[in-house]
Amino acid sequence: MTSTDTTIGPPGVARLAAEWRAPLEAWLGLMAWPWLRRSPRGDGHAVLVLPGLGGSDLSTLLLRRFLKAQGWQAHGWELGRNLGPRQGLFQSLAQRLTDLHTVSQRRVSLVGWSLGGVFARELAKQHPAAVRQVVTLGSPLPQHHRATNVRRLYECLAGDRAYPPELMARLSEPLPAQLPFTSIYSRSDGIVHWRASLLPKSERTENIRVSASHSGMGFSPLALRVLADRLAQPEDDWQPYRS
Repeated sequence: MTSTDTTIGPPGVARLAAEWRAPLEAWLGLMAWPWLRRSPRGDGHAVLVLPGLGGSDLSTLLLRRFLKAQGWQAHGWELGRNLGPRQGLFQSLAQRLTDLHTVSQRRVSLVGWSLGGVFARELAKQHPAAVRQVVTLGSPLPQHHRATNVRRLYECLAGDRAYPPELMARLSEPLPAQLPFTSIYSRSDGIVHWRASLLPKSERTENIRVSASHSGMGFSPLALRVLADRLAQPEDDWQPYRS
């Protein structure tokens, strides 16, 4: 299922109120550690993790520790808080990706949470030769930027660079056909409407539903288990997810 409706609004008040469960999901992630450790193992390739709006590398610490424990070389973006498309952001991201690609001599997987996933998809479009695959967590498609309950916060933080025309045009361009793209989403997401996260159907795109809040998706045991499965796909033999 995909969404082409550009009039999708933000999630309702009830779903927004249910975002309180994010700390509980973080606790469950810790309690489920023995179960999570039975997830698919990594092959040692580098994974670059991009945080959501207002988040820093601290917000993805548990996620990255899980990936490292499973055998991947997980890295934060090292760009402070995600305050939107500030000046020089994509140049800095490109340099970070290039450095990881050069050091490892292998293509890098990109994992983006919420707005971080929007940036991860654009980074992959700009540098497809350095990217292995992209996995997003609760990330909206660019045409659905109104389908979120934090739009005003985003506009306040990003200022006049919230929707630069040249960037919005690039974000709306098709995804590279040769790269796998996975969108992990939740119908109970209280920040981004779940239909706004659905990628157009193709041989290399997939949408995987989990039960999680938006704010807790990076801690959710179910989301982490799916993420490990996706990152464990062979580099040249990617297959769609099978639950």
